[in-house]
Amino acid sequence: MELVIGTKKWSTWSLRPWLVLKRLGVPFTETLVALRQAEITAAALAQSSPSALAPALKDGDLVIWDSLAICEYLAEMYPDAGLWPADAALRALGRAATAEMHSGFTALRSECPMALDETPRTVELSEATRKNVRRITALWNDLLARSGGPFLLGDWSIADAFYTPVATRFRTYGIALSAYGDAGAAQAYCDRLLQTPEYLAWERGALAE
Repeated sequence: MELVIGTKKWSTWSLRPWLVLKRLGVPFTETLVALRQAEITAAALAQSSPSALAPALKDGDLVIWDSLAICEYLAEMYPDAGLWPADAALRALGRAATAEMHSGFTALRSECPMALDETPRTVELSEATRKNVRRITALWNDLLARSGGPFLLGDWSIADAFYTPVATRFRTYGIALSAYGDAGAAQAYCDRLLQTPEYLAWERGALAE
């Protein structure tokens, strides 16, 4: 398998399936395309992905060009890996939370982009972004309480891969979840995401770019 990814310090979409592949421990080739280089980036991605976007997973003659579709494909290819929980209710809630991240929180995305090379700082957030943070804090707390943790659905899952980029944003922009209704569980989870071996490996690669 080959995973085509964008610049590690910026590409949240690439981070998610990369974490899943690393968690699986299956061999794969990593192909990095430098982002934000206009025509050069576009040309390179057009050769690798039907959407001309990163990430894209190549498995034989199959090309999958969406981060969630890649992760679901890997969950089906490796059903014993536990990328989704066995419990049907938790699995459904995890998929809902993942889909919400995949398609939502646009204010947080645009106002606080992932920037792993930047020094953490505190910023003034818009009300739209504060609303996103309140929703994520409540979602994390609800799932952690239901599953018992330490990750959203108990064991680490695709849902955690999708919220890891959010954790980096909270750290970079000095967003303390205690100001958004958290009694500690969501913040501890946020910190935990940034200490997984898989994420730390990605971060090392990002800082070396």
